[in-house]
Amino acid sequence: MTDWVLPFLCGLGASVISAWGVGGGTLLLLVMTLFLGVDQRTAQGINLLFFLPTALSALVCHIRGGYLDKPTLRAAVPPAVVCAAIGAWAATAVDVAVLRRPFGVYLLLSGVSLLWPRKN
Repeated sequence: MTDWVLPFLCGLGASVISAWGVGGGTLLLLVMTLFLGVDQRTAQGINLLFFLPTALSALVCHIRGGYLDKPTLRAAVPPAVVCAAIGAWAATAVDVAVLRRPFGVYLLLSGVSLLWPRKN
């Protein structure tokens, strides 16, 4: 019974952090691969599933608030679907060891960008 407690708490914590806009999905991916022993591809799949309810709730809030620009949406969705399909294909075609390197670079660059001062 206790096998599910730690993953549940990690998912709950990541969802709370995501609601604050901090990037809980990235943290969830790190926790799954580094501490829970989940392989990279499975962790990425779980992370994508984790993202869907968050994205759906954000979409509903933006529609209700009138913040959805339909011409921009019509222009952005087709290339986004194509890029998502290419990314999904690449993630399954590339060796897991190769996937870890660009993800590590992404994490390093995103961490550096948090430290870099922004001009307003």
